[in-house]
Amino acid sequence: MVSALDVPRNAAVGFALSALFTAAVFALFVLPGTRRPMALYVALAFVLIVSLGGLATALLTAVSAVKLARR
Repeated sequence: MVSALDVPRNAAVGFALSALFTAAVFALFVLPGTRRPMALYVALAFVLIVSLGGLATALLTAVSAVKLARR
């Protein structure tokens, strides 16, 4: 089932997109000027990558499942 739904590809794409989005958010909002410890923002960036990556993977896998069901 995992290979039929192409979950490894969906996970790679989902986590790559979430890493790019997180890097953009980090560059736009954190790097210009913050007075709090950077470790807090790195932890938040990790949480954002993992949560968005999981969500994107689930959505891409759902799209794959719908396409497979229609065939």
